[in-house]
Amino acid sequence: MKRLIACCGLDCEYCDARRATVDNDDALRERTARKWSEMNDAPQITAATIHCTGCRTEGVKFAYCSDLCRIRKCVSEKGLSTCGDCREVDACPIVGAIFRHAPDARENLRAPATS
Repeated sequence: MKRLIACCGLDCEYCDARRATVDNDDALRERTARKWSEMNDAPQITAATIHCTGCRTEGVKFAYCSDLCRIRKCVSEKGLSTCGDCREVDACPIVGAIFRHAPDARENLRAPATS
């Protein structure tokens, strides 16, 4: 599995917060903050908060990913790398919500390990 696959199976490589951070793209930070703020009714999401290098990499994390994500906390508490390592993944209602909106996430968790 690629290192940029998040605990839930989303691919951080395509995440706008990560892309804005890696590319130091302030316009993308602005667009992402506006979109995520409206989508989540979260005015605290601003361009200044859009900094992330990926869920499972060293470095800065978006506040939701580092502090609020129940999936990442669960994976960490169980000592796992991702939800794909959990026997309960197929019945889990928490990560199941991700799979409903992003079916590729489940397939990403099943992919063989790569760099």
